[in-house]
Amino acid sequence: MSISVNIMRAIDHWVGVPLCAIASPLVALMDGVKNIFSRSPDEPRKLLFIELSEMGSAILVDPAMRNAQARGAELFFLIFKSNRASLTLLNTVKPENIFTIDSSSLGGLIKDTLKFLLVARKHRIDTVIDLELFSRFTALLTGLCGARRRVGYHIFHGEGLWRGFMLTRKVHYNPHIHITKNFLSLIHAAFAKEIEVPFSKIQIADSEVLLEQAVIDPTVLMTVRKRIEKLSADAGIEFTQGKQRLILVNPNASDLLPQRRWAQQRFSELIQGLNRHYPSDLILITGSPAEFEYVEKVRKVANVKQALNFAGQVSFAELPPLYTLSDVMVTNDSGPGHFSAVTPLRTVVLFGPETPALYGSIGKSIAITANLACSPCVSAANHRKTPCHDNVCMQAITVPQVLERMADQLHEADQERAR
Repeated sequence: MSISVNIMRAIDHWVGVPLCAIASPLVALMDGVKNIFSRSPDEPRKLLFIELSEMGSAILVDPAMRNAQARGAELFFLIFKSNRASLTLLNTVKPENIFTIDSSSLGGLIKDTLKFLLVARKHRIDTVIDLELFSRFTALLTGLCGARRRVGYHIFHGEGLWRGFMLTRKVHYNPHIHITKNFLSLIHAAFAKEIEVPFSKIQIADSEVLLEQAVIDPTVLMTVRKRIEKLSADAGIEFTQGKQRLILVNPNASDLLPQRRWAQQRFSELIQGLNRHYPSDLILITGSPAEFEYVEKVRKVANVKQALNFAGQVSFAELPPLYTLSDVMVTNDSGPGHFSAVTPLRTVVLFGPETPALYGSIGKSIAITANLACSPCVSAANHRKTPCHDNVCMQAITVPQVLERMADQLHEADQERAR
């Protein structure tokens, strides 16, 4: 039985705060002892990133990771075991350098945490970058793993979300620039020759936010194509790649923030609208194996022959080939909106409680948001927990709006193929 998000938040607060208070002077004492007997390297050599809970962040942090790699650092990564696959899309970090923590049970969490603290010392990690926005758990991991240089976001004179004094290089989190640039500011702090308060007093150009594209195995691409063609044939649909377009509809979002979901009924109506506009094109409704029933309800209500339930039909590693074969995807603000960015796929992403200004896809993406006065209602300051139980911000997004944006993306895709 997995630990719920709310329980993890409660543990982070009620256990994390006192532990940070206890650990802070101990970490300071250990730093003092280390400074007497040894000196830290001039620049990061073995650099560990910590990002546990968001699969999409593994894509958004990739420009920062490659920046550190280009400076000569060997990369390591710590992530929840259930999210490990997200690091395989671009393979920036070597598999043997990825550490995981099992969050499915409290026992597993404690066991893997202690194991990580030993493994980090064994690998002689000298620099840690805590990518989480004020998580006490990751702050403790950062402070206790033995690294001499510890970089992350600090509250400074702000209120709330105190997490002790685990960092040696404190960065101001800027809620007015995209998260990829915030991640790049952490790299600057890690490699800076002079101490700044706060880090990082630099301008990060848009040109630095470059995302690599996934390398597609032709054999896997063919396997996914044949799977689509077989599923279509079994449903009595004639589909030929290249003659008909492939449209993806991803209707679900993770339980981390269910307010991000556009209603099932709306997705069903969207599928009906897509079929009216593009009657010969194939629509695949995607999702994980656990989302099969959710997707099936969307499909049944839509009652469109050209729309198939594709939930659980591809592995995580097969997502880039699927996206490469497809022409456009519409999705809630969730992982697929970021995973598609490592492919040429054009996407339409629906935003509500969060903002695309900070968390928008850095691929070929169009964001739709209602821009309500209350939105975004989740941030680092509230641990992404909102009191809202009526997501009007998502309800305000209409089917015609989404159809129009999808038509724009399909037009762009058609023009690209014609060039």
